[in-house]
Amino acid sequence: MALDLEEQEQIDEAKAWWKQHGNKVIWGVTAFLAVAAGWRAWDGWSRNQAAEASMLFDTAVQAAGMNDLKAAKDATARIMDSQAWYKPGWKAYAAPAAWLAGRINYETGDLKSARAQYQFALDNAGDAGARQLARLRLAGLLLEDKDPAGALKLLDEAFDPAFQGLAAQLKGDVLVAQNKPAEARDAYKQALEKLGEKSSLKPLVEIRLDGLGG
Repeated sequence: MALDLEEQEQIDEAKAWWKQHGNKVIWGVTAFLAVAAGWRAWDGWSRNQAAEASMLFDTAVQAAGMNDLKAAKDATARIMDSQAWYKPGWKAYAAPAAWLAGRINYETGDLKSARAQYQFALDNAGDAGARQLARLRLAGLLLEDKDPAGALKLLDEAFDPAFQGLAAQLKGDVLVAQNKPAEARDAYKQALEKLGEKSSLKPLVEIRLDGLGG
C-alpha cells in the first residue's frame, strides 16, 4: 500500500531523529539496565549482610544465656566494630549489641566498661524510645558509680510520658545521694503520679518517700 505524503514525512522525521539521537537512547537504556542489575545485586548483598548480623547477634544472646561471656563479648564487639558499619544491616544491631555487652559487664562488676557500652547504645540507638531507655540505664550506672551529677544531667533531659515515672524515681534516688531531701521528695511524688497504677515500682517509691519524712 502506498504511503501518503503525511505518513512519509513522519517516517522521514523519525529516521532523522533516530540518526541524531539513537546512540543516546541506546546508551541510556544500557545504563538503566546496568543500574537496575547493580541495584538487584546490592539489595541481595544487603539482605545477606543483615542476615549475617542477625545470626551473630543471636549467637551473642545464646552465649550469654550459657554464661559463655567471652564468646558473647566477642560477638557483640564484632557487631559494634565501626568497620562493620559499612555493611548494610549491621548498624541496626549495634545498639542492642552494646546493651547486651553492657549488661554482661555490669553483672561481672566492670562498671567502667558497662558505662562505655551504654553510652555507645545511647549514641547509636535507632529510635527515641531506645535512646531514652539507654539514658535511664546509663544514669543508673552513673549513680552507682558515684557520679550523681552526671546522672542528674541525663535525667534532666525531656522524656516521653512512658518513661517519665522511671526518670522521676531515679532522679529522686540521685537527689537523695546528693543529700537534697526536699527535692528528692518532689521527684518521688512526681514518680507516683507518672507511674502506672499497676506499676510494681510504686510501693518501692512510696517506701522511699515515707523514709524521707516531711
